Amino acid sequence: MSTVIPSEQDVLSAATRIVEAFGATSTQEYFSLFAPEASFIFHPEATRLDDRASYEQLWNSWLAEGWRVASCRSTNQLVQVFPGGAVFSHTVETSTNADSYVERETIVFRQEGDGSLTAIHEHLSTVPEESVTEANGLNA
Repeated sequence: MSTVIPSEQDVLSAATRIVEAFGATSTQEYFSLFAPEASFIFHPEATRLDDRASYEQLWNSWLAEGWRVASCRSTNQLVQVFPGGAVFSHTVETSTNADSYVERETIVFRQEGDGSLTAIHEHLSTVPEESVTEANGLNA
């Protein structure tokens, strides 16, 4: 494990690549940014996905049903770095061909020996309605 502390810009770049690949429904690019042993917690799913292959299987089932991402926007970003990795959290607004939603997301990155960052955990949670309203400037 690396003991080098990644730069905030490197973390933001790695997170941007994930958001852009997801927003383009670019399956191969998106999953290439996660370690095979990455785990995933998504609030709509009944169980934790314990590896990338499990998420890829779920993703492919969505695609088979006609699901596609139309847009994905990251706001309210926070980067926390530590020796060997980083935590990136943000608010993510996603529109698909079926729905639109706002969620909070955390991605944990591991810094590899070559200096690159690989996502090893992703966690999505809901955003209270009041927070969505305030973030969109609709506060009465």
